Amino acid sequence: MAVFRSEETLVGLIALAAVPWIIWILVRALRDGRLPIGKGEVLSERPAAFRILFALYAVAAGAMGFIGFDLLLGMTGR
Repeated sequence: MAVFRSEETLVGLIALAAVPWIIWILVRALRDGRLPIGKGEVLSERPAAFRILFALYAVAAGAMGFIGFDLLLGMTGR
């Protein structure tokens, strides 16, 4: 199956658009002391769970940024 450059550009833009949203969640978590997970949330009263979920969100933001830039700039070209 052939992948066209326009498809890579679209997916890259969508991935990059998700990064500010994830960062906004992280900033709000630091301010309010709660992180969303599904329909529930993890409160900072459970520090281990809060830190692990915070780290997973941060890794997700980094991965989405890398994927977006990779698709837009073709860093790991074929």
